[in-house]
Amino acid sequence: MDTASPRLRMSVIGVVVVGCFAALFARLWYLQVMEAPQLEVQATANRTRTVAVEAPRGRILDRNGKVIVDNETSLVVTVDRNALRKLPKDQRDALVSKLAATFTDFGTPTKIETIERRLADQQYDDLQPVPVVNGISQDLMVYLSEHAEEFPTVGVERESVRKYNYGAYGANIVGYVGRITKETLEAVKDSPGVDPDGVAKEYQPDSTIGLAGVEAAYEKDLRGTPGTEVVEIDAKNRPVRTVSYQAPRPGSDVQLNIDIDLQVKAEDSLRQQLDATRGGSQKDNYGIRVKNAPAGAAVVLDPNSGAVLALATYPTYDPQDFVNGISDERYQQLLNTNGVSALIDRAITGVYAPGSTFKLVTASAALNNGLITGGTTYNDTGVFTVGGQDFRSTGKNGYIALPRALTVSSDVYFYWLGSRMDGTTDIQDTAARFGFDSTTGIDLPNESPGYVLTPADKKALHDKNPDAWPYSDWFTGDSVQLAIGQNAVAVTPIQLAGAYGALANGGTVYQPHVVARVLKPSSRTGIPLGSPDTADVLRVVDPVVRSQVDMPPGTRDPIVEGLSQVTHGGTAALAFTGFDQRAFPVVGKTGTAQVQGKADTSVFASYAPADQPQYAVAAVLEESGFGADAAAPVVRHVYEFLAGQAETGFKAVETGKQD
Repeated sequence: MDTASPRLRMSVIGVVVVGCFAALFARLWYLQVMEAPQLEVQATANRTRTVAVEAPRGRILDRNGKVIVDNETSLVVTVDRNALRKLPKDQRDALVSKLAATFTDFGTPTKIETIERRLADQQYDDLQPVPVVNGISQDLMVYLSEHAEEFPTVGVERESVRKYNYGAYGANIVGYVGRITKETLEAVKDSPGVDPDGVAKEYQPDSTIGLAGVEAAYEKDLRGTPGTEVVEIDAKNRPVRTVSYQAPRPGSDVQLNIDIDLQVKAEDSLRQQLDATRGGSQKDNYGIRVKNAPAGAAVVLDPNSGAVLALATYPTYDPQDFVNGISDERYQQLLNTNGVSALIDRAITGVYAPGSTFKLVTASAALNNGLITGGTTYNDTGVFTVGGQDFRSTGKNGYIALPRALTVSSDVYFYWLGSRMDGTTDIQDTAARFGFDSTTGIDLPNESPGYVLTPADKKALHDKNPDAWPYSDWFTGDSVQLAIGQNAVAVTPIQLAGAYGALANGGTVYQPHVVARVLKPSSRTGIPLGSPDTADVLRVVDPVVRSQVDMPPGTRDPIVEGLSQVTHGGTAALAFTGFDQRAFPVVGKTGTAQVQGKADTSVFASYAPADQPQYAVAAVLEESGFGADAAAPVVRHVYEFLAGQAETGFKAVETGKQD
């Protein structure tokens, strides 16, 4: 018997065993010594989760330090999904049904489907209770606490939510917030804002984000820095204990140029005038039409900086409706308020024919290009004929120069100027310098550019849609209509106020801005703009010049001379009867823009005081008749507030004049 083979085999086996143990020991040494730091991190991550804690947003203040938007504590009903899953299905269904009924009984109508949709929403972290109803009453909280055994897995938490102290006033300016969507989360995840210490303000699937107005435009400033809670979890991903907690930090405060008291006055004046106008009738050369007066806007600017002091729009909404999620029914109501949407900021988005307020542009173009001087006269016979077509004006003014033509708003005089500039783009070029035909750059979303058609624009529109634009050629009639602010031009109220602000300051067109500065989080209130105390200021929004309009004395003086008389013996004299213009003289222009099949759009643009301009004010009221009848009274009431004069009641002003 050969004994060598067993010994050989045992030796080989021994070598293999020793080799295996050597490899095992080497691997253990590598894992425990070389890879220990990295594996420790992974092991810790496997048994802990970091949960973000939402931070309060910064406040929004007016120019005098009054808090327009703040935060308040809201009671939120939550459901622990981990605990809910442990219940039998029949108990889960019964709990959801009972919750819906209880919410409804306590004044918060809630459907079972709504709760189920919240519970199934994967945007919420499983480690955190899911909010199913926000903003419950104290009574409901007490009821749920007293009947806790009937509502297993249900809790009540407190969270910070937005509080809009002035309700609907200024809603179009401050905007509103809402829960971030998947699409928005993807868009902002790589570019979150940072706080003053350079810490990123990361977003989570259930974060709140600004959706309109300043809330959206200054999101990176207003958003707070989320806190972090490190939670230990078990093998089934259930929370066991809190390992550490870092408190969230509130966002920066934003101070506006808006004077909230002036904003309230502008909105009230606009709404009351529309209410007083609605249902009346307009009689002119085209017959009798009903004034539906559904909507409008008013703007107050500082002509020396572009600061927006008030920005009124009607109809409007209460941003508080959006805080806890707006219902479909309420949202549809806002989309159809008196036949129009309340969610449109007509001050910056509404586009209107400016009517005779556009004569500022036409007059400037004619003067700057040497076609006329302030003393050049033309015979206003009440009609101007172009190519066999008569363009008529209200009244006959005889031989008049530019100042008088502006005061009485002679269309014939400006028809003549338009015909003389036919074949050029002098009017369009001047309009562009005044800030028309492009967005102003205001620090709010969704601004419209308006338009001032050129011959090239008209041809392009015809080529694109010949049915809507059957003629590609530019006719003299187009120039004639453009000269009085009809057909070929549409502007926004903010553009119109900016243009008259440029006339006020001698030719500088500023970019309007509603925000004045960004302040440290939870800075003190009551510090007005202009205060020497700047310790809390993080950033200042400086004036920006958009363009310059040539305004030498030979151009500006005759225009101002004519517009200064509009509120005295001109087209707006009745609207300003009783207003003390010796103390506060107003330079302005009425406008009446025709709209086919509807009552005219009423327009008024102005600045004051005439000698030392501080304000540029414009108002546009849809389907409200002549400019002097509706828009001018709104502006007058705004100036009464600014000048500290006794206010007059709202009453219809019937001038019987288109301008």
